Amino acid sequence: MEISIRHAEPSDVEDVHQIYSGINVIRWNTRAPYAPLEAHRRRLQPEDHKRKLAAVVDNKVVGYTELETLSGIRMRHVGRIVTMAVRDDMQGKGIGSALMRAHIDLADNYLQVIRFYLEVWSDNEAAIRLYKKFGFEVEGTHVWFGVRDGEFADALTMARIRPLTIA
Repeated sequence: MEISIRHAEPSDVEDVHQIYSGINVIRWNTRAPYAPLEAHRRRLQPEDHKRKLAAVVDNKVVGYTELETLSGIRMRHVGRIVTMAVRDDMQGKGIGSALMRAHIDLADNYLQVIRFYLEVWSDNEAAIRLYKKFGFEVEGTHVWFGVRDGEFADALTMARIRPLTIA
């Protein structure tokens, strides 16, 4: 299976809507379920300080993610993964790793991101494994971060700090 990563386009709206409608994605995402197509249309509009990436297999977008760089003058070195999701039937096939490699490449080689962070449900073992594989470490726990399955659930903040090299 060949996975290509590219910038997500507004024309990807149907595929992105399908990704975020999957049962697994709904369960592990922090956004409200059953968002209308128009919400995904707005999400795909260009925004300063956000890189929106699509993972494509057989001409279909099967993964989507956003990297946001902070804009404050004292925080331009900070990046955040705002969202990352892989279509339910494509999970466990390397799509998340391909998206993470693209994020790391952008952060390290183009955006001057030194501190890269995200939030993840504390019991999302597959996602935590993925992030650790790319050098993210748990920094803390957000107790009662959000509601999932009718109950309050905790989330972790994980970060990757790129070592500085001084020439």
